[in-house]
Amino acid sequence: MPSYKAPLADIRFNLYEMLGIDKRSDLPEFANLDRDTIDAILEGGAKICEDVLAPLNQIGDEHGCVLENGVVRTPPGFKEAYKTLCEGGWNRLSAPEEHGGASLPILLSFTMTEMMFSANQAFAMYPGLTNAAYAALMGTGAKWMRDHIASRMASGEWTGTMCLTEPHCGTDLGLMRTKAEPQADGTYRITGNKIFISAGEHDLADNIVHLVLARIVDAPAGIKGVSLFIVPKFLVNADGSLGARNTVYCAGLEHKMGIHGNATAQIVLEGAVGTMVGQPNKGMQGMFVMMNAARLGVGNQSLGLTEVAYQNALAYAKDRIQMRSLSGAKAKDKPADPIIVHPDVRKMLLTAKAYAEGGRALSLFCSVLLEKVHHHPDEKVRKDSDEMLSLLTPIVKAFLTDNGWQATMMCQQVFGGHGFIKEWGMEQFVRDARINMIYEGTNTIQSLDLLGRKVLGNNGATLKKFGKLVAALVEEEGVNEKMAEFINPLAMMGDKVTKFTTEIGFKGLQNPDEVGAAAVDYLRVVGHMVFGYFFARMASVSLKAIAAGNTDPFYQAKLQTARFYFAKLYPESATLMLTARAGSKTLMETDLALA
Repeated sequence: MPSYKAPLADIRFNLYEMLGIDKRSDLPEFANLDRDTIDAILEGGAKICEDVLAPLNQIGDEHGCVLENGVVRTPPGFKEAYKTLCEGGWNRLSAPEEHGGASLPILLSFTMTEMMFSANQAFAMYPGLTNAAYAALMGTGAKWMRDHIASRMASGEWTGTMCLTEPHCGTDLGLMRTKAEPQADGTYRITGNKIFISAGEHDLADNIVHLVLARIVDAPAGIKGVSLFIVPKFLVNADGSLGARNTVYCAGLEHKMGIHGNATAQIVLEGAVGTMVGQPNKGMQGMFVMMNAARLGVGNQSLGLTEVAYQNALAYAKDRIQMRSLSGAKAKDKPADPIIVHPDVRKMLLTAKAYAEGGRALSLFCSVLLEKVHHHPDEKVRKDSDEMLSLLTPIVKAFLTDNGWQATMMCQQVFGGHGFIKEWGMEQFVRDARINMIYEGTNTIQSLDLLGRKVLGNNGATLKKFGKLVAALVEEEGVNEKMAEFINPLAMMGDKVTKFTTEIGFKGLQNPDEVGAAAVDYLRVVGHMVFGYFFARMASVSLKAIAAGNTDPFYQAKLQTARFYFAKLYPESATLMLTARAGSKTLMETDLALA
């Protein structure tokens, strides 16, 4: 069975030395935080993830969820673990005090969810989706929804889902057929079929609140005619108590490649009672609040899997002996050397380590942006932070999940044949990681969103703002010889991305397929630039700590990881720019090849 130990040293490095959260005074949620309080939260969260959730990960995979007579039973131990999580308040760290939360910074919720996803992704999706649905109701729901429904979702008494996909309709939600018929009492009767609904039915909570996209009778065609509704499993009375069973059912569970411990349901609505969230035909506004939160969460899922896969591969590589080092025996007291002495094994391990540490820095940076969006007193700061977060969200979702897929496969490869065997747990990490590239908008959709909307849509204005962060770091560290190996490639990348973006933009004006052909490569190029910025910053902090006399080997290890990233992973961007510049012709003029 694989093991997990929360990476608290690197989390603390990001919180204190990269983000300085114990010294911030610009955000109210940070005002009363000190290191002792933060450390206690981190250690308590780590303990429940290591001791309660991680031991259930393989159990959940082996048992899966079972549907019997319309009732879904989660794997053994899940219900008890969920109760422990909620009783400790770990599912609502950032919720307001009036909803039983601790009103802590969103950043601490991000650290908790990363640890939960490392420990048990399938389990963590139940509270994770609920938190996203909670955010949608808090952002667009009526007061009674916030008071009586969102509050119970925050506590964990009730859970939430997002019901978008239909059998004929995935990415193109304008094609949906689920209909909503208005009733005299102001409610709607919702009829239709939804599929791939994560946590759609289970035995963990007293009620499940489905956020359902549907089309009101006679609504405009396409996405402009879609509305958002809450459709609870049990109806909610005026005082917030549970009423009669609603006519929304689980018709089946999907038999999936991974995340077996999470109930991915086929949901049937047979004239179910629903209440509109927000305005008619404006459903995507509310759903995008949930989807954007979920996209950041999915990036965190792959970050968590990358970390746990790396930890287990590293331990195995230190223990497994095979062959001798090419440069001479290293473990002379043994018949062979540990496989960690072999260069390619180290490359696989360092790839996973770099993707975990880069992903963590980016994810936590985004959590501070999200905090500013909601709570900063300066309106301009809120607006600028929202713009930057919008740019980085598709990168968090797509770059981190692509990297997580690569990293889990590499870590499985470190185990050789044992990586293919169930008991070691590595093949589960690979299977669980694969879905993250698909749901909450496929990574191709994220790439089109980044290039088409977030960059070309405003003539690169937001990308230039991130470029200013890069330029400021280059100017600050440009004369520091010890930083040259990090700053020089970052500075060159900044110039290349500007020219690259302009070129793709001009080609796209002549032929929109050029944007589609370049988008996936483009996102990875920008992803590497973003990671390069954070690794350069991490290197700068580490060098300053070493210069100040800090002998903790953590800082040397951080420098070595940054050097590896710039030497072995960052250069991928050059190849990607070449393939993107190859254009759409060899893709679109291929009818005979695809006949």
